[in-house]
Amino acid sequence: MTDPVKATCHCGAVELQVTLSDGLDTARRCDCSYCRRRGAPAVSAPLGGVKVVKGADKLTLYQFNTNTAQHHFCSVCGIYMYHRRRSNPHEYGVNMGAIDGVTPADHEPIPWNDGINHPSDR
Repeated sequence: MTDPVKATCHCGAVELQVTLSDGLDTARRCDCSYCRRRGAPAVSAPLGGVKVVKGADKLTLYQFNTNTAQHHFCSVCGIYMYHRRRSNPHEYGVNMGAIDGVTPADHEPIPWNDGINHPSDR
C-alpha cells in the first residue's frame, strides 16, 4: 500500500482520499465499449482505499451491461472519478488524471486491457 493521495474532479465539488494498491504502477486502460470512449487511465485501490472526503451528494453512478462495474462521476463537471471493477469487483479503478500532481502523459506508455473480450461475456 502507498500513502493516501488526493483526487479531485475538475470543478472541485468532489474530493477523494485514495490509498492506492501499488502507487501508479497499476495504471492501465481498458478497450471495452465504455472505457475506450472515456479514455482515462485508471490505477488500482482496494475497496477500503477510496474515501469520499467532499461531494458525496455530487457523485452520480453509471452502470451498463452486467451492472457489475459501478462508474462514479461528478454530476457538476462530468469528470469520471472511480469505478468498482468488473475485472475484479474487490477493487476500484481510480482516474489517474484526477490525482493531484499526476499527469498521465508522463507515465506513457500505459498498457491496455482487453475489455472487449471480457470472460464475463462468454
